[in-house]
Amino acid sequence: MTTPTETTGSARPEAAPAGGPSKSIQGRSPGRIAWDRLKRDKVALAGGIVVILLIIAAIFAPLLSSLFGHPVDEPHPDQINPDLGLPKGSFGGMSGDFLLGVDPTFGRDVFSRILYGARISLTVAFLAAAVSVVIGVVLGAAAGYFGRWVDSAISRVMDVLLAFPQLLFSIALVSVMPDSLLGLTGSGVRMAILVLVIGFFGWPYIGRIVRGQALSLREREFVDAARSLGAGSIHILFRELLPNLVAPILVYATLIIPTNILSEAALSFLGAGVKPPTPSWGQMLSDATKIYQVDPTYMVVPGLAIFITVLAFNLFGDGLRDALDPKGN
Repeated sequence: MTTPTETTGSARPEAAPAGGPSKSIQGRSPGRIAWDRLKRDKVALAGGIVVILLIIAAIFAPLLSSLFGHPVDEPHPDQINPDLGLPKGSFGGMSGDFLLGVDPTFGRDVFSRILYGARISLTVAFLAAAVSVVIGVVLGAAAGYFGRWVDSAISRVMDVLLAFPQLLFSIALVSVMPDSLLGLTGSGVRMAILVLVIGFFGWPYIGRIVRGQALSLREREFVDAARSLGAGSIHILFRELLPNLVAPILVYATLIIPTNILSEAALSFLGAGVKPPTPSWGQMLSDATKIYQVDPTYMVVPGLAIFITVLAFNLFGDGLRDALDPKGN
């Protein structure tokens, strides 16, 4: 007599598929989904790797300078042709001892000055981006959530700042600032001014983005639910709205950094940046304009540094935007 168990085989484990043991379906967090998308974008990954290498090079500039170059402000008059006032040799004096040549004025190592210039540019760019993000997120979210007169007042301030001549204001401000301020001296004062000016005039861009997102999110069900449970406006802003704005904030912060690098270079080029002999990419370009016809290498090297840095940040920012897009594949 056959038992029901023998007939149906319900007591036996199901056979594994031909391809191997079955795998359970695992859910993926939004962060994991974004990372999987970003890994497929080879161009964005390449940009991210270059960005990381640039940051490492800026942090360890003294070590790299001592290993592969010379002290940043050490003159080498023996590398300058006394008759022409130009570096000896071809390509701006490039050699095994001076990987990127020397500057035509004092014979200082260009490699070391590029590394230390990266410190200035990246520090100003990151700090100014932080200032822009903090002000823009807070005021943009407040404008979008509260609406009415709050939105009107903040929006008008944005319009005024977007129309304000930032470069002229920076040059005028630098010309009247003292050499020491709040414990900072020399280039420290100039860097603080650059950070505050670039960051302050940059917040309306992210403020408009956050305002638009907040206008949409404030009508969502989770905001109504929080409000019905007695949550106050501050709680809703910082605990309900802002966590849902992380993706656009992160993307914009990545994309505003290269803009800040260009702004710092432009101000340094115009003489409103850090004081010599502190190296800056924009300042090096400004010095190169006097001799670029006879020594173009001194202009090409800092120009390439700016170009590669800005391009890397833009490529990584574009890839990050696509990876964080909820409608992406």
